[in-house]
Amino acid sequence: MSTDNRTEQQFEQFRADFDALRREIGKVIVGQEDVVELLLVALIGGGHVLLEGLPGMGKTLLGRTLAGALDLSFQRIQCTPDLMPADVIGTYVVMETPQGRRTFEFQKGPLFANIVLADQINRTTPKTQSALLEAMDEQSITVSTETFSLPRPYFVLATQNPLEMEGTYPLPEAQIDRFFFKLLVAAPDCRQMEEILERTTGASREKVRPAADADQIVEMCQFAREVAIADGIRRWAVALVAATHSEHEQAPEPVRRYVRYGASPRGAQALVVAAKILAILDGRDQVSCADLRIACHAALRHRLIMNFEGQAENVRADDVIDSILESTAEPTVASAL
Repeated sequence: MSTDNRTEQQFEQFRADFDALRREIGKVIVGQEDVVELLLVALIGGGHVLLEGLPGMGKTLLGRTLAGALDLSFQRIQCTPDLMPADVIGTYVVMETPQGRRTFEFQKGPLFANIVLADQINRTTPKTQSALLEAMDEQSITVSTETFSLPRPYFVLATQNPLEMEGTYPLPEAQIDRFFFKLLVAAPDCRQMEEILERTTGASREKVRPAADADQIVEMCQFAREVAIADGIRRWAVALVAATHSEHEQAPEPVRRYVRYGASPRGAQALVVAAKILAILDGRDQVSCADLRIACHAALRHRLIMNFEGQAENVRADDVIDSILESTAEPTVASAL
């Protein structure tokens, strides 16, 4: 069998596994197709996701359903103002051996799972929110002088309600940047609401079965990163991220007027990795500008920090990103090579 044939089989298997996961989640989640697709893209890309939406929009249900569609360990953390870092990381406890000796033993917290659902993360204090920083970035946890590795793949799905609601704490900028995507969960339309009622108010409930395991997710992640991206398209991704900084010469007027801080290199990394996965799903072995456009809002919206004027006028990050996409010219066919 030729190398090309083996590669084509890998492409087909990737799409088949992705579609299987999407179908299992679709048994429970009504609508939200774009959110589900980008959620899976972030999972396969090795990142984490921040879900934002009003209460009752199915954010927690989406996290539980994702866990059910994967043969991976799962833990849910209900974030509250009195939640402490040790409650999520774990702590050392005194244990007594059969010989009567006492030793310190580390009791792992809920962060030691493949999938961690941090529910209503903006309802816990910044001190506890920051406990996730090392876990999300380095996939390890340091307690005292000992470092513990986390399982692979490792995926944090955090949900939050809009920050203007009472009793919430804005996430630290350093933690926001560690989320691969920020996805917005919108309210269902009337047809979707009717289907939700049909599925949830009857006597029977659809059961979700595992459609992928840890090895499959790791293999899909590795395969996606091997997808080619032309130099010109990579430079366009760099230009999009650079244009989020108000001091950059290519920054459009909305960025110069409303943005205090732009996206970091993590934003460019998320943009390119996501584009590679989207290219595979579209049946291509090369990244296109369209792939970058699809991923751009989810990858950058949470990385734009508005200045005082932007906050006072309630400027949406998505609108600023739209202006960046409009003002940053796509590479021509010749320059993309």
